Amino acid sequence: MRSRKVVVVGHGMVGHRFVEALRSRDPDGRWQITVLAEEGRSAYDRVRLSAYFDGVTAEELTYTVPDGVDLRLGEPALSVDRSRRCVVTAHGEYAYDALVLATGSSAFVPPINGVDQAGVFVYRTLDDLEAIRAHAAGKEVGAVIGGGLLGLEAANALRLLGLRTHVIEFAPRLMPVQVDEAGGAVLRRHVEDLGVRVHVGAGTTAIRQTTPGGRLGLTLSDGGHVPADIVVVAAGIRPRDELARAMGLATGARGGVIVDTSCRTEDPAVYAIGECAEISGRCYGLVAPGYAMAEVVADRLLGGAAEFPGADTSTKLKLLGVDVASFGDALRDDLLDVVYLDPANGRYAKLVLSDDAQTLLGGILVGDASAYPTLRASVGGPLPGHPLTLLAPPSDGAGQATLPDGAQVCSCNAVTKGQIKAAIADGCADIAELKSCTRAGTSCGSCVPLLKQLLAESGVAASKALCEHFTYSRAELFDIVRVRGIHTFSKLVAEHGTGRGCDICKPTVASILASLHNDYVLDGEQAALQDTNDHFLANIQRNGTYSVVPRIPGGEITPDKLIVIGEVARDFNLYTKITGGQRIDLLGARVEQLPAIWSRLVAAGFESGHAYGKALRTVKSCVGSTWCRYGVQDSVGLAVELELRYRGLRAPHKIKSAVSGCARECAEAKGKDFGVIATEKGWNLYVGGNGGFRPRHADLLAADLSTEELVRLIDRFLMFYIRTADRLQRTSAWIEALDGGLDYLRAVIVDDSLGIAGELDAMMAHHISSYVDEWKATVEDPDRLARFVSFVNAPDTPDPTISFVSERGQPVPVVLGVRS
Repeated sequence: MRSRKVVVVGHGMVGHRFVEALRSRDPDGRWQITVLAEEGRSAYDRVRLSAYFDGVTAEELTYTVPDGVDLRLGEPALSVDRSRRCVVTAHGEYAYDALVLATGSSAFVPPINGVDQAGVFVYRTLDDLEAIRAHAAGKEVGAVIGGGLLGLEAANALRLLGLRTHVIEFAPRLMPVQVDEAGGAVLRRHVEDLGVRVHVGAGTTAIRQTTPGGRLGLTLSDGGHVPADIVVVAAGIRPRDELARAMGLATGARGGVIVDTSCRTEDPAVYAIGECAEISGRCYGLVAPGYAMAEVVADRLLGGAAEFPGADTSTKLKLLGVDVASFGDALRDDLLDVVYLDPANGRYAKLVLSDDAQTLLGGILVGDASAYPTLRASVGGPLPGHPLTLLAPPSDGAGQATLPDGAQVCSCNAVTKGQIKAAIADGCADIAELKSCTRAGTSCGSCVPLLKQLLAESGVAASKALCEHFTYSRAELFDIVRVRGIHTFSKLVAEHGTGRGCDICKPTVASILASLHNDYVLDGEQAALQDTNDHFLANIQRNGTYSVVPRIPGGEITPDKLIVIGEVARDFNLYTKITGGQRIDLLGARVEQLPAIWSRLVAAGFESGHAYGKALRTVKSCVGSTWCRYGVQDSVGLAVELELRYRGLRAPHKIKSAVSGCARECAEAKGKDFGVIATEKGWNLYVGGNGGFRPRHADLLAADLSTEELVRLIDRFLMFYIRTADRLQRTSAWIEALDGGLDYLRAVIVDDSLGIAGELDAMMAHHISSYVDEWKATVEDPDRLARFVSFVNAPDTPDPTISFVSERGQPVPVVLGVRS
């Protein structure tokens, strides 16, 4: 029997899912698969697109193509000859027995005067994101047209690029399709608290340049004006049906190839799936319906009779750090609803119920979406608990045990509770195995908390394994290394693990070894364990250059040292920036320049600021009682003492600190991992603060401490954190995860309830006594300096792809071919 040929036009998430589904169901190769991709890269996770601006690489977002698939990257379909059943591209023709259109959608660009000029972008592909990132370099203000899901994602991207950001939404509230007026008001407050300026009820009528080749100006329909260096249009999407129209296939009134419930067009040999398809009179802009269509077509090609089951349009996202969820008939106002509103803590929740209050029909969650997995799975059935119990904090996933087996746990992949239970009964013992076996949790990930609850409900203990090579948690590995005196990864994995390690366990163990032994991190096999930045003891920037950040304890610096920094920056053509932690960042250094730069800095008395490591970064301070009329203690002196005491201290995550000289809190100590605020009687110690993407105020651990008492408690706090926290766990999350929270922490390090205070003190004493500046040790050793070259076979050759432009009077390096 000859193989039949299927040609897939489009290689997005849905097209890729179809290929995976067909290949997995057709192990004998009855169908030969050819994929014509418009983009020059393989399919990638568009749901997580914004993670690109948060350090996730394009490679990490990209899917693996199944074996035996003929993938043609950068070769879009130009036309289709339906009579001959062949697809025409610029490189040839591809015959088909079945054609699957998975052309997706394109960004909708409103007809705004000036929208087509330089500096205006859409937010749709990785290429778009790269162009946005290149244009945003050195800019100050960004504007996003559109306040829906995509618009808020784009706003977050601009924030991550360091731009002051405006969001302009024509509707009277943000996310008008997902949330109601009250939810939109709570969401707006969250967004504005992050420094994003929100303009609702206003359209953009024009975009004009206000300076030649420079800043743009947006004119709003309400008479307002918004300045911007870069504009991102995220006003919605439109089905890409131009190929189908050219083929003569029927399309919907608002676009989209019309298909029946088998996803077949009017041509029996042609199918359409995903955002380009109109099914039952509607085009879906979500991945879950597209996946369902892909599964239907794969089944049909193999002789099945599957039909599109309908779509779950529920969404759960974390936008700008704010949980937002919508499910079922969330916006109907003709039904019974139960509302919970907590403006003080920025929480809003609404459940839409049947008239008898027995059936859950939909809901909205803003600010806290922890109840989403259970509630979404309950839509169409009875409430899994009392409404206020489900909405008021803490929800803790209450009611999952009452879900029927037919309830969908994972809407993206249509996986029910019954299927999850069956997989657990068949031996799936952790989240990774459930994902592999059922696909649940492999798309948006919002159902993972419910998967954990179902595992626990089934009596399966959650695995503490760090990775596949170690069955121990990070804290357990720390104790193994400490008690057995292990100094190398190879010995640890040989005696207590399996295999050769991975990119999870190697950096984790490297951090543990550095925390305990304080050896030079690039000696011997240690070098192969480090995270990317630690390989060159510098923080790599997005253009391939490195930043140099000397330590400036407490922000205090002499004029002579300031002059040295200025001379180094001038001589090496570096961009200088005062950081938020009261240091001077020198950016734009090539890797082969790092030793020469650090030789001069070390000679002037500077040390590494560890901006590249999971270690203590800075201890920020105000001017304190030395200068300030409000200061009651010497905050600068204490900040210097603390930073020098804890310099080089490696930890599960970066650590930041601050010391304020009075209750006016100018150093912002309550937003740090540990913060100190002066009182008339001494010092107050705060712990567990975080100013990152999930801001959290630190908690008061102890009050009115002497300097000696304060330092002793900080020593123990840091060492207990390093000893027991999970990998990449900030102090804020670590304290929240402790059984007993802050009270337990206080009992351990203040009252010595575990009897380990002496050990913690000794560990810190060892760190202090064994500290050696990494860069001083590097520049004094020719063998260590040998690694700092751009090209091993041409060590004196600089990277030719990096050039410089001038922005605001300073050199800014750019990668040739990337910057627009």
